[in-house]
Amino acid sequence: MKQDKPGKSAPRAPGRPLADAGDLRQRLLDAAVDSFAHRGIHATSLRAIAQQCGVTPALVNYYFGNKERLVDAVVEERLLPLMQGMGERLQQAGDDPHQLVAAFVRGMSANIRQNPWLPPLWVREILCEGGVLRDLLPTRFAPMVPQLLARRFAEAQGRGVLNPGVDPRLLVVSLIGLTLLPYASAPLWRNIFNAPEIDDEALIRHTLTLLAQGLEVADAR
Repeated sequence: MKQDKPGKSAPRAPGRPLADAGDLRQRLLDAAVDSFAHRGIHATSLRAIAQQCGVTPALVNYYFGNKERLVDAVVEERLLPLMQGMGERLQQAGDDPHQLVAAFVRGMSANIRQNPWLPPLWVREILCEGGVLRDLLPTRFAPMVPQLLARRFAEAQGRGVLNPGVDPRLLVVSLIGLTLLPYASAPLWRNIFNAPEIDDEALIRHTLTLLAQGLEVADAR
């Protein structure tokens, strides 16, 4: 019987990654989340993701099986960790509503700097009707951040340190709108106002200043 020559590797199964491609799965997830954010989940094919990473569609199938499982991986490994981290940040922020607002605004800004796909993905796939991830908001995302934050604001209101005219739930809606939407629309308003100098820190300062008076309790005198 003929034996293989010493040092000769066994043939690689079709679609199976090379041994030194340990970060390929993460690169595929990065490509998927970027494409989902800017083209939409429905409009993104596994072939397009493979082409973006310079690999064959068989490799995408090897790691994820199909598009539905790829979307699940993006949710579990990209979106949910951001929500969990934000929830932990809010838990550590203390009870003062100003501290809670600052923790959310600064935490969201940091998340967006590190994950610039977050605002367009949120708008396209969660806010818009027909978004693939829209149903996950009340079931998976809301308990981690929106409901937690609304509860903390309600507790502050009960202690008399938050404006009684503010609805704690709508305050959360306002915070999300004041953080995600300015980043999602930044190319538009920076062009309209010719304002390239408005950076992340300037946005944070503006948002916190805008909210400060609305958080104040009216003088009882």
